[in-house]
Amino acid sequence: MHSLGGFFGCIACSNTAWCVFAVFVCACSAPPAMPVASQLLRGLPRAKVLASSLLPCQQHQSQFGPAAHRPASRHPSHAWQRHQPSRSYRKTSAIHSYILTPPQVNSILKANEYSFKVPEFDGKNVSSVMGFESNQLPANAPIEDRRSAATCLQTRGMLLGVFDGHAGCACAQALSERLFYYIAVSLLPHDTLCELEAAVEAGRALSPILQWHKHPNDYFSREAQMLYFNSLRTYWQELIDLTSPGEVPETREALLNAFKRLDNDISLEAQVGDPNAFLHYWVLRVAFSGATACVAHIDGPDLFIANAGDARAVLGVQEEDGSFSAHTLSNDHNAQNEEEVARIRGEHPTSERKTVIRQDRLLGLLMPFRAFGDVKFKWSIELQKRVLESGPDQLHENEHTKFIPPNYHTPPYLTAEPEITYHKLRPQDRFLVIGSDGLWETLHRQEVVRIVGEYLTGVHQRQPLTVGGYRVTLGQMQGLLEERKARVSSAFEDQNSATHLMRHAVGNNEFGTVDHERLSKMLSLPEELARMYRDDITIIVTQFNPHMIGAQMQEGQS
Repeated sequence: MHSLGGFFGCIACSNTAWCVFAVFVCACSAPPAMPVASQLLRGLPRAKVLASSLLPCQQHQSQFGPAAHRPASRHPSHAWQRHQPSRSYRKTSAIHSYILTPPQVNSILKANEYSFKVPEFDGKNVSSVMGFESNQLPANAPIEDRRSAATCLQTRGMLLGVFDGHAGCACAQALSERLFYYIAVSLLPHDTLCELEAAVEAGRALSPILQWHKHPNDYFSREAQMLYFNSLRTYWQELIDLTSPGEVPETREALLNAFKRLDNDISLEAQVGDPNAFLHYWVLRVAFSGATACVAHIDGPDLFIANAGDARAVLGVQEEDGSFSAHTLSNDHNAQNEEEVARIRGEHPTSERKTVIRQDRLLGLLMPFRAFGDVKFKWSIELQKRVLESGPDQLHENEHTKFIPPNYHTPPYLTAEPEITYHKLRPQDRFLVIGSDGLWETLHRQEVVRIVGEYLTGVHQRQPLTVGGYRVTLGQMQGLLEERKARVSSAFEDQNSATHLMRHAVGNNEFGTVDHERLSKMLSLPEELARMYRDDITIIVTQFNPHMIGAQMQEGQS
């Protein structure tokens, strides 16, 4: 047991002395005694499956079961077929909320913010990363997004990831705990893997392979750590057999293998089950829920993005005139991506061409076309029935677990295989924004980069004031100009760039300015209404060191 604690290491946040055993706790705020039926699919009414036409925020609402089980007032029959998803909010006059004071707004926005600065050595930062800032704003209760950040102690590379869950938070939570370990192990050379295995065999303490950078609200699951370790150990044992002495992995292959292997382990653990009743519930929750993942690995000038789903990574590039432009490093895996549509249709018979994607959703249900978990879209019908029949009795009480997607003929329909993008960093590459789709639904990527760029540099690019086609009087125009002037002096009230960006994502009005009344109303919505107007938002802003990157470029050229 001591070797396990040493391997997983200590949490590198406010108290680095806390060993993994002391900080691993259940992450979905569901008590162990809660029946699995309510735990397993408690997030389904807000999942990324088949949007309801009556909900203002439509990208990720759910209809995961027969129409008879949906409240008639919110899901009228076939109404969704006549309405296309919209990224706009309903007019705030319909929102039943109250006005918060600025301190109350700030308290909500800053509750989950986190920042990390890479240490300097001898006055010189030796990393291409200066640091990062992150934040989360829930809409679901509990929030279904997760975030992770860690330094690989063997390679010194940094890992940052955003995980957007649906049908509950369980799968996203598991990814936030496990995926970076799979990536770190995949990056280890053959000889180091052998040293790890020899230490476990001998019962010796293991050196940690990750230094975590976590907010106090970011948790690990105490009950599942031994299960997770055993699966990880099996993985590195297979890597030892597949590699040769002296062999060093290639980053692209390591990321690809880690994603695919973890998804396979999630599926296998659910099929095998566990003698521990809580763990049996947990592995089923993880497998039957789902999550997208967007992960960055930064090592020197080498930036890799591994993406599966519709979270997004965008690079902020500073041009010669000081302005910022957006360079997208990931592709959304959904119906708006023609290559993804062609890929999925090409993997199934022509007889399913009209049914495999319906209403811009996989089998008419799921918005993202790549995701972890979601075994309802991967397992055969026979396997699903066998696992459910042998599962806990509480599963039989929930109709959602028995529901088979329509036109389900040739599974799997879903994959967790990531699309991997490589970018060699340049001095003009100033920052990277990774965000769940709750961010990109509200702000265009160019607007995101402009907001962050102006925040980090303190320089506002005075763009011509636009009113988006609205008719305004001279008095209204004067008011907008005065508001803009006041905003310049108070723009940096946030000490965290992710918080600053989140303020704009939630509070921007039709003129592109933060409207306090609108922001207040959106943040004061009760839990049962918040998800109807916006999605969970998770943001990580990573700032690069242009001087170090420039020096590395010169070294590479010499």
